[in-house]
Amino acid sequence: MEALKGITILDFTHVQSGPTCTQLLAWFGANVIKIERPGGGDITRSQLRDLDGVDSLYFTMLNHNKKSITLNVKDSSGKQVLEDLIKKSDVFVENFAPGTIERMGYGWEEIQKINPKIILASVKGFGPGPYEECKVYENIAQCAGGAASTTGFLDGPPLVTGAQIGDSGTGLHLALGIVTALFQREKSGRGQRVDVAMQDGVVNLCRVKLRDYQRLKSGPLREYSQYGKGIPFTDTTPRAGNDSGGGQPGWILKCKGWEDDPDAYVYFITQAPVWGKICNVIGKEEWLEDSGYSTPEARLDKLEFIFDTIEEWTKTKSKHEVISICDPLGIPCGPILSMKEIANDESLKATGTIVEVDHPIRGKYTTVGCPIKLSDSKADVKRSPLLGEHNDEILSDILNYDDEKINKIKQSEAMK
Repeated sequence: MEALKGITILDFTHVQSGPTCTQLLAWFGANVIKIERPGGGDITRSQLRDLDGVDSLYFTMLNHNKKSITLNVKDSSGKQVLEDLIKKSDVFVENFAPGTIERMGYGWEEIQKINPKIILASVKGFGPGPYEECKVYENIAQCAGGAASTTGFLDGPPLVTGAQIGDSGTGLHLALGIVTALFQREKSGRGQRVDVAMQDGVVNLCRVKLRDYQRLKSGPLREYSQYGKGIPFTDTTPRAGNDSGGGQPGWILKCKGWEDDPDAYVYFITQAPVWGKICNVIGKEEWLEDSGYSTPEARLDKLEFIFDTIEEWTKTKSKHEVISICDPLGIPCGPILSMKEIANDESLKATGTIVEVDHPIRGKYTTVGCPIKLSDSKADVKRSPLLGEHNDEILSDILNYDDEKINKIKQSEAMK
């Protein structure tokens, strides 16, 4: 059984944050109707194209399992179609710039008059405050949400992460808000607004860095490698390189072949309970009896030397060999996997995290499947829609328009 079967969602979103949210809901069976500009559609259909005249991977990988209708809401017929869709929908999702949806005539008060049970879900760059009118993209959200200031090395500039925590991260937050509002509606019978700001989503994902800022009032952050090096802390959370955020010293170490392979590395944690096993594995048994190495506190000022020593051992092994030796001993470490390795990982394919989809024009391509696994609701990934592919189906099957009305709409400017 599809978990969200029977829920209809008007997807008035574009680019990444909104489509991430609505795709997740579509994977779980919601009937997601993507409303697009006639003639062009979602801008990502044409952005970063690798094949001429074909929807980009950017678009296809964010819009699976949806239906597409082209609609010009400035046209009176298009406006009527949209309002009829609002009447039949459970959720209206948008990620336009602040004030846009209101200027179109479909703000919260207006759509609630059309359908009091509908949920209006919105993504914005910022919440109320000095930045709320600013235009926001992924990296801006990372910077304004605290991620960039705490990412990178202490002697270098702030860095953004390759993970799309601003866009896709916010989309995931919005999906949770929508499902929660749907659940509450079962009790209240009323729709409500769901708002998620990209800055807020990033701040939520950076909570451990906010934790560390407050801990500084009690003294230096002893688990940060700069403490062991005697580098003073300032009054805010510093960039910590590859330090572990959980209090156990960790670092990325080179493995065999690192000279030619940029991903021949492992993340290695010197967890206190397995310190003895680490010493035995790397051939440094003498550290076990040395008071300068016997406790986590004693090791703090030697972490750089310790990791350099462990690295001399990891450089004699491939990253997978390191894992095969350390994992059975309970030594926490993990391989640095490239996107090529992830795309071809058989275990990820077996769980549906990586899937292959067949597109009628593009052909087969690899994409990400649903990361959330429900035992009673398998999420099957279906291809993204062609622009306006479901115009007739939506008008006839969802809105129950007769042929005469459909032809009249198609002859107007509503879908052109």
